[in-house]
Amino acid sequence: MHTLYRIQLFLLLFFAGNAAMAQKISYSEPEKDDYKSTEFEIIGKVSGNILVYKTDRGDYAVSVYDADMQLKDRVKLDFLPRKVISMDFVAYPDKVLMIYQFQRKDAVYSFCAAMTPDAKFNDAPILIDSTRIGMYSKENKVYSVEISEDKNRIMVYKINQDKEDNNVFYTFLYDSTMSLVNNSRLSLPMEGKKQFLSNFNLTNEGDFIFNKLERTSNRDYVISGSMVMKRSLVDSFEVNPMGFKTMLLDEVKMKLDNSRHTALVTAFYYKQKRGNVEGMYLYKFDYAGNKPVYEKTTVFSNELKMNARGESNTSSAFNDYFIRKIINTSNGGFLLTAESFYTSSRYQPWNRWNYMYGSPYGMYSPYYYSPYSPLYYNPWYWNNSQGVRYHYDNIAVLSFDEEGNMQWNNFVRKSQFDDNADLYLSYLMVNIGSELRFLYNELDRRSYMLTDVSLAPGGKLNRMPTLRNLDKGFTWMPRYGKQISGRTVLVPCIYRNYICFAKIDF
Repeated sequence: MHTLYRIQLFLLLFFAGNAAMAQKISYSEPEKDDYKSTEFEIIGKVSGNILVYKTDRGDYAVSVYDADMQLKDRVKLDFLPRKVISMDFVAYPDKVLMIYQFQRKDAVYSFCAAMTPDAKFNDAPILIDSTRIGMYSKENKVYSVEISEDKNRIMVYKINQDKEDNNVFYTFLYDSTMSLVNNSRLSLPMEGKKQFLSNFNLTNEGDFIFNKLERTSNRDYVISGSMVMKRSLVDSFEVNPMGFKTMLLDEVKMKLDNSRHTALVTAFYYKQKRGNVEGMYLYKFDYAGNKPVYEKTTVFSNELKMNARGESNTSSAFNDYFIRKIINTSNGGFLLTAESFYTSSRYQPWNRWNYMYGSPYGMYSPYYYSPYSPLYYNPWYWNNSQGVRYHYDNIAVLSFDEEGNMQWNNFVRKSQFDDNADLYLSYLMVNIGSELRFLYNELDRRSYMLTDVSLAPGGKLNRMPTLRNLDKGFTWMPRYGKQISGRTVLVPCIYRNYICFAKIDF
């Protein structure tokens, strides 16, 4: 009897412990100025406060929430000009650096302002740089920002493309106090319109690394490329060609591993134009030693393609997949996630290349290059495709060792679609150290239900119990969520046509 009692007591304590560790959801109250049309960016957790930047028709504000998502203050950023072109935030434990640019008359200005945890500004913003672009130019993004993983190095840069065969870089490298470490002016030759720049990264040492790539004439495939690096205190580029051989590459992605001083380049590859995805191209580069570590391909097996295919036939199983995330692992390997995405329309056929690159230089503005990426949630960017149905299906998770050999694979099974907009589709991946969590919506009786799937280090998937406190009336937008601490994410929701935010503690 005593033994049985001890077992029952252990089980009771075990389940009580599990209940204590269950996810906790805290919602913010909708604010009267936060309509569905309000653009926002989640800044992060700063000295216990949670900060969210919001803008609507030229009004700028930061909402300050406490740990329970109760609004402490809404601070208007009255000092900003009426039309801010772009905004970048660097959140630290005790402050936020706000780097922004705007146009006034015939010039674009880049400034930095330091924000306290209460969204106050004790010092005047500092000027980083200004550029004359012409009196009649529209508001165009001139400056871009890259931030190192440890946030100890920040680079503001612009690329002048006045001449087709030469890109002139102006770089401004700062530390976390916005003290200037180095500024440079240097040139990178370009061999024609088929070449473009991509995957800009900044190492913890302040080295600037990116790809120079070349597409086919119709811009569908990448056929050659190089690793380009500018050392933090050196005013020249080091260029290392990559050998694609006869392969045609899809969208190229790069991921730094600062602990090992390597950069990993990945892409799906094809053997022929309009062919099928055959496997993965992998290139690892030692940027400390300025040399390749390996360059190889992994052919996808028929078994893997069968698991991936959804409604496709086996040979074309990966044709609708896009690489989403690369996660470094402690043994020097990496995990790669890719999501099946496509659209259907009665007016035009699906073409994956329309969704990969946009124009050859991203958001092209006269003479200045700007990497293309929506910086924050912008409902008008996504909600403008009448007659289009968006499909977001399975997520592939592929695991590779330190030499680029595939170890295991698995699939998060989902089937999502919506018409004319995809605000509620796709997923948020959360890395809580011991496992990865995938949060996404599933349609349940005409309403979206947030689903939670965990992935253990060995690749085992586990569908978690329904999240507690999933209040009715809140429609989640997981893809716009952000991890703000080791076990906490902030996810935007729509409630009665207002934007609000839900904090999940795992």
